[in-house]
Amino acid sequence: MPPSSPSVPRPGFWAALDSAQRTALRAAARPRQFPVKAPLVYQGDESDHVIIIERGWAKVTSTTEDGHDVVLAVRGPGDLLAESAVLGGRTRSATVTALSPVRALVVPAGRFTGFLDAHPDVWMLVTGTFVQRIDDSDRRLRAHVASRGTQRLARLLADLAERSAQHVAPAPDGSIAIGPPLSQEELGSWMDASRETVARAMTGLRAAGLIRTGWRRITVVDLPGLRAFADDAEPPG
Repeated sequence: MPPSSPSVPRPGFWAALDSAQRTALRAAARPRQFPVKAPLVYQGDESDHVIIIERGWAKVTSTTEDGHDVVLAVRGPGDLLAESAVLGGRTRSATVTALSPVRALVVPAGRFTGFLDAHPDVWMLVTGTFVQRIDDSDRRLRAHVASRGTQRLARLLADLAERSAQHVAPAPDGSIAIGPPLSQEELGSWMDASRETVARAMTGLRAAGLIRTGWRRITVVDLPGLRAFADDAEPPG
């Protein structure tokens, strides 16, 4: 099987704006703080605002018909949230919940569309957000079909480490602390695996010297090695 292409971390929505655009969007927004476990938006709610995360991490979940919450994605600093529901005139398709304290800008729908009308080139950034999320969903599906559980976890942790490194510099030894404080259950839901599968995979990756773990804390010790393992058919160690 050919190796999968690693994702290339892209700047968040906020980072891609120029200073004038940021000033205009901040003027249209109201700042808000969300404590850990607080919902930023609820699945099924009416769409009346978008959110831009300035600091912190949040998980995106969808509730299935039988009442289970499935982790779909993690959003972090600079990410734009809830824009597809606002621009498409639909109810929210997912719930977004703070994984850590979150500071955000909340922009009413009318002000956001007015901002886009005044800055038409930003439409390309919003479109790019749509495309990136479709690509992420496609990669997740292909990984589920083609990879073992340990490889899926390695790929997910490598992606998270690359995103985290955009906001916090790696340690002097090159290790990268993953920003979102995800539990094994949340990781399992995101990668379509059981908590037990995640625990076994963590053990293997630790034994191979690729990661270190603590309570809701994962540090990638060897990012190139972790990425290489994600594309390798052989188990670590």
